[in-house]
Amino acid sequence: MDRIEVVKAESKKQAAKEAFSHRPVFEMEKDRIGEIRIKGNTTGGWHHHAKRTMYGYVVSGKAEIEFGKDGKERAVLTAGDFFLIPPGLVHRDVNSDQDEAHILIFNIGEGLTSVEVSGPDNVT
Repeated sequence: MDRIEVVKAESKKQAAKEAFSHRPVFEMEKDRIGEIRIKGNTTGGWHHHAKRTMYGYVVSGKAEIEFGKDGKERAVLTAGDFFLIPPGLVHRDVNSDQDEAHILIFNIGEGLTSVEVSGPDNVT
């Protein structure tokens, strides 16, 4: 790549009416940069990011990431927080607040970006 690519704010699609809105911004073979918007009072499905590491930054709002044995561990995130989800860690996103959470995500690595699973102790 020999030029600078810019994604203008006004080119953003309107936020989806679904509970989770995912918008990829840049996608390359080993990198995926995007944003997630999680509506208030929403719980996502269990998943992992296969061989990819996910780095994130909470732009606004609050969210939790449930993980661990029986899904009983929880990382609590608020605006300004950075986080890292290691490859293969089964987790789900939760927004128990009334306001939407806006999160920037950086998936680094090869393979699938998300793999849905039936529960917190299932990695297939």
